[in-house]
Amino acid sequence: MKNIFSILCILVFSFQVNHTIAQGCVDEDPSSKDTLNANKPKIFGYIQPQYDYTFNDANENSFRFKRARIGVRGKIKGNFSYYFMLETSPFIGSSGDAYLMDAFVSYKHSNWVKVSVGSFKQPFGLEVMTPCNNLTTIDRSIVADQLVAPQRDYGLMLLGGNKYTKLNYAVALMNGRGLGVKDNNAKKDIVGRATYKIVDFLTIGGSFRYGYPSNDTDTRTTYGGDIAFTFNKLKIQGEYIYDEGDYNRASGGGCGSTPVELGEKRDGAYGMISYDISEKFQPVFKYEYFDPNIDVKKIGYQEMMTIGFNYFFNKKVRLQLNYQAHIETYINVDNDILLAQVQFKF
Repeated sequence: MKNIFSILCILVFSFQVNHTIAQGCVDEDPSSKDTLNANKPKIFGYIQPQYDYTFNDANENSFRFKRARIGVRGKIKGNFSYYFMLETSPFIGSSGDAYLMDAFVSYKHSNWVKVSVGSFKQPFGLEVMTPCNNLTTIDRSIVADQLVAPQRDYGLMLLGGNKYTKLNYAVALMNGRGLGVKDNNAKKDIVGRATYKIVDFLTIGGSFRYGYPSNDTDTRTTYGGDIAFTFNKLKIQGEYIYDEGDYNRASGGGCGSTPVELGEKRDGAYGMISYDISEKFQPVFKYEYFDPNIDVKKIGYQEMMTIGFNYFFNKKVRLQLNYQAHIETYINVDNDILLAQVQFKF
């Protein structure tokens, strides 16, 4: 199943958001009437109250905030702009306190040459680069949360293109340690991503990372490929990620997920399909797998299927309902989860 699915990921897939490189949690649409004006800061953000129910013997259930974020962005005279965002949810981060997530200054020389410096997302992968408030399912795929870690870091990035160009690219030089910690070695990570719109309904993307997550000698190499297909109301997307070498065991998984122990080689993929029955109702199905140690066949391998829907009350309010069916190799655990989330944007 795993090998067949990997091949299918290379052949076809898509998503409803534009395929530009997203540095932070909110995209700026250059066609929008809400584009930024010089010397006029814009406050923005969103909250995602959520209910989780686990189908185990204890029937564990909890109310929480998946995310609660607030930020400010704006332009300075000339071609400079800034972007700043805080995560205030106590359920993300190691301490449970609010922390600085995105904070970068950008200089735009042209549509093809833009430079950003500060803390921002690593330019790797379709799902990681999709803003959290635009995700089709409540959770990102397991492979994205586990292998594209840390998802945010400090560094310098060169990028270009937008939603109207066929080509988009980003290349970053980053510490490789993640947010809230000091760099512990003299080396830097190189992370890059490029997408190309073959036709209006088909976009392919590739990502690469090479770095030193723990010291000056042990390296980590990561490759990713994705392909996106949209035809009228039908949207399909898929992605494959392969990772090998050292990794930072102190680095948490994406969006508060618990990191797992990794082998020397690991990979994973997902495929997702959604259909806009109306402007308000969108059912979705997602299949994914994650192998934390390719050399070990009987332990750790995970599969998961997600079925659910999105209901859009308006452009600012969305309801998501997801049922996650977990499948672990050689383990019989009752751990399917029902997730319900309401998102409010401002």
